[in-house]
Parts: sequence; structure tokens; C-alpha cells
Amino acid sequence: MKTINVKEITELVRDLCIKANYELPCDIRQSFVDGAHTEQSPLGREIFEKMLENCDMAKRNAVPICQDTGMAVVFVEVGQDVHLTGGTLADAVNEGVRRGYRDGYLRCSVVGDPLRRVNTDDNTPAILYTSLVEGDSVHITVAPKGFGSENMSAMKMFTPAASKQDIIDFVVDAVCRAGSNPCPPVVIGVGLGGTSDKAAYLAKRALMRPVDQTNADPLYQEMEREILRGVNALGIGPQGLGGTVTALACAIEPFATHIAGLPCVVNIGCHVTRHAEGIL
Repeated sequence: MKTINVKEITELVRDLCIKANYELPCDIRQSFVDGAHTEQSPLGREIFEKMLENCDMAKRNAVPICQDTGMAVVFVEVGQDVHLTGGTLADAVNEGVRRGYRDGYLRCSVVGDPLRRVNTDDNTPAILYTSLVEGDSVHITVAPKGFGSENMSAMKMFTPAASKQDIIDFVVDAVCRAGSNPCPPVVIGVGLGGTSDKAAYLAKRALMRPVDQTNADPLYQEMEREILRGVNALGIGPQGLGGTVTALACAIEPFATHIAGLPCVVNIGCHVTRHAEGIL
């Protein structure tokens, strides 16, 4: 049994909040490089170059990549052989978010109640997902989510009679309707199966997959390719100003579901689909 004081979790979450907002994941930066070569629009290629300049400047100068530093979404995988001491996991995570957004001079965008709309002034509470896994470590991923992209989420409760093409068309249409709002080129997360809430979780989790990786299952791998082709044929382009690269990647995460249902949720990540991870 490994003992971890939750103060360590607070410190790690603090650091990850800052890192995720300052440093773009290497795979996404590389997709900008690739996009600058494959984009057919001259303006689109120029935008890719500006995006690269922006993310490199943010890292070099230790400033946020984007002014919307997001709502903190935190995934915590706790090994079943870990004993947490010194307080609760949720309190530790929220304290880490509080310190990270304060120390990193990150914009606080969270309101404490959806209707009263009073800012909490420290970007808490975080959206916290926990899971119990094998082992004696704690794996934490912090994914700040801006709402220009989050507001473009879409859900459809398909019947089991729905075809692969029906699902592909729904995802492509969701991106089409989103237009320039999520600051393309986007990353597309798709949750398929489970219940409505599980599909939403899967769609958000799918955005954490490296953009240069595909689903291991050939069925979903092909669907990801078809969705990507369909989205990039829309002509929305970088920042919505036209072009051939509207999406950097599509990731489908499937799960078992009921015989009478087929939930599908689309969660769109902007071109700075930020996340950072660490292990204790």
C-alpha cells in the first residue's frame, strides 16, 4: 500500500493547470506544422504559421496560449493500492486549480451558479472525474476547456436502427453547424454508446487522445477517417476563413449500450485542445 498526502495532488494539479495553458501538447503543435504544408488556401497556410508562432511565444514567455483559459476539467485515475491522507481528493484538486489559476495569472471564468452568474474568482469548482484502477500511483490529467468550443457540443439519441453513415453524417453536421465558433481547425471527440451521460464523458475523454493516433478497432478507425474527410470537405478552414483543413483529428470512443439505444455525443476541441498530465 502506497500512501500519498493530498498536498502532493494539490501541487501537481497547480502545476498542470499552468502547464496546460502555457504549453501546447507536442502532437497538436506538430499537426500545425503538417497543416501548414497540406492546407491549400494561402490564407489558411498563413493562419497555421500564426498559430505556430502564438503557441511557441506562449511557451517561451510563460503566458497563456489563449485568453480563454477554460474551465478546469480534471481526470484522476487512482490506483487501488493507494491510500490518500490529509484530506479529500476533491478538496485537494480544487485547491490545486485555485492556486494554478492564481499563480499562473490565468483568467477565472467560472460562475458559482448557472443562473445567478456570480464569478467564483478562483476558477473553482473544477469538473472532476475519478476512476479506480490497478496499481499504486495516481495519474492526473488537467484539460482546461474553453466554451467557444464547449458550446458547440451536440447529442443525439439514435435508435439501434441507425447506420454507420447516420452517425458519420450527424458528426459532420455538428461541425458544420459549429462553423467558426470553436476556433478551427478543431479536434473532434465522439462518445458512442453507454447512456447519455456516459457518451458525453467519452466524447470529452476522446479529446485527450494524441491527434496522430487512431482507434485500434478497424471499424471505428475507418469511421474516424470518413468523418475527417467529410469535415475537411466543408471548406470552413483555419479560423473559419476558408480552406481544406477544418479538423486536425477525430477520435471515437465506443462503449457497451442498451439493446434499445445508441447514444452519440460530439465534443469539439478548439485548435488549442489543451491538456497536461502527471503521475504521483
